[in-house]
Order: sequence, then structure tokens, then C-alpha cells
Amino acid sequence: MYVYVNGEILPKEQATVSVFDHGFMYGLGLFETFRMYNGKPFLLAEHLDRLSHSAEEVGISYSFSLHEVQKVLDELMMANGLRDAYVRWNVSAGAGGLGLQSGVYTTPTLIVYMKPLPTMPSSKRAHILSLRRNTPEGEKRWKSHHFMNNALAKQELFHDPQAEGIFLTKDGYLAEGIVSNLFWVKEGTVYTPSLSTGILNGVTRKFVIRLLEEQGTPVVEGLFTRTELNAADEVFVTNSIQEVVPITAVHHTMYQMSTVSDGLRQAYRKAVHEL
Repeated sequence: MYVYVNGEILPKEQATVSVFDHGFMYGLGLFETFRMYNGKPFLLAEHLDRLSHSAEEVGISYSFSLHEVQKVLDELMMANGLRDAYVRWNVSAGAGGLGLQSGVYTTPTLIVYMKPLPTMPSSKRAHILSLRRNTPEGEKRWKSHHFMNNALAKQELFHDPQAEGIFLTKDGYLAEGIVSNLFWVKEGTVYTPSLSTGILNGVTRKFVIRLLEEQGTPVVEGLFTRTELNAADEVFVTNSIQEVVPITAVHHTMYQMSTVSDGLRQAYRKAVHEL
């Protein structure tokens, strides 16, 4: 694997950052994960827009044009011999002193990882996690280096590593998956937890909601409990790498794989083809 680090493309063994990088020391880092389809990044502008706004709120001075991003991606694809790929675009605060600082970080560390796509599941099982979703570090959740809550949740699934874990909030409301956003269908209406639960406003989440609205499917965002999920006709999760994944069961509750998730997958693939 070759990795991009601050203007250089390096073998992974040579890719390093400073031990004083505040992304390592204090978790002051942000990232976007997206997918390359035949050399083209999908929903790239949306990912970079979220990253830019998050960096501004965290206090990291960062800017990169779409043209510059595509140039980096082209170079990494050539180095790694890939056209379809998993990409993590990572911006950390950069090296600082020992101790927190209140000013803006003006020399961030940019790292871009690229690897072959993993095997894509046609469906998944899910489990309600006993570990509750932590609250966002700020007013809203960023896609940041603060991943301890997710890592501990993944350990909870050691008995079923291919399953997705579903977080509840501290108040018992449905939140999101460990690496996904959650949706379910009841009598033709699609439901998904509100951003007020503290979930990540996923780029794919927003895109899927837009696809549903274009199809004329009602979408309701709100505060929901396991009772609503148990009564659902079908359940699915979304993320930028796996797209739309039907959930066949949550614990012992089984769900059908019906027309809504199938239609979404077809619409998603059509959008990718148009790219």
C-alpha cells in the first residue's frame, strides 16, 4: 500500500507523523471515507464540504480544491494499481507543543489512505449494543479521531464480527450503527433517527434521503425506540463504502428484504453509473 503524506506518496512502511501531532495526542483530527468507482470519487464535493466545515469548527486551517484532490487521488491510484478503491482522506491538527492550544492550527497533517475494496455484503445481521452512544464532543458530531466509543462497540460484537451494532442514546432512543446510519420501513414510509440524537449526518444518509424523496417515498426523522424497530417491515443501513445494506435480523426479530431497499440500491447504482 502507498500512502499520501503532506505532498509525498510513500510506501506504508515509510509513512509517519510527528509524535507531537495533536491529532495523535489529543484526537484533533477529521476524516472522510469515500469510494472510487472506476477512478472517480462518488459524492466527493459533499465529503469535502463536510470536512471543510468541520475543520473550521475544530480550529484547523485547511483548504483543498476539487482539482487538487483529484490529482492526489489519481497519483495514489497509479501507485496502488487501483481504479475501484476505498479512500480515507485524513486531516489532523499537525505538530504542536505538549499541552492544548487555543489558537488555530495552521500547518495540518494531510494523510490519504487507499486500499482495495473489501467484499461487499449482500445483507447483514444487527445487534442492539449494550454500550450507549456517546454524546458529540461539540454541538454536533464530526467524523473525527474520537473513535473510542465505536471501537469498544466493535469489541462487543466479537461473537458476530460480520454483524452491525446499533447504538441507543443514553435516553434509550435509536441512534446509528457503528459505521453506518440506520433506516427502517413501515407501511411504505421510511424512518430514520433525527440528528438531535447526536448521530453523524452521513453523506450517504443525506443522499439516500434525497433519492427517497425523488421517488416520492415519505421519510420521517425523529426520536424512536426499539419498539418501532421491532415492528418494522424492513431495515437497512447505509455508508459510503457499502452503500445500502439490508438488515435481515436484529437479535431474534427477522425482517423481509422488500422493494424499498431494492429500489434504493438500483437508484444508487444508477447515480454511480451516471458519474
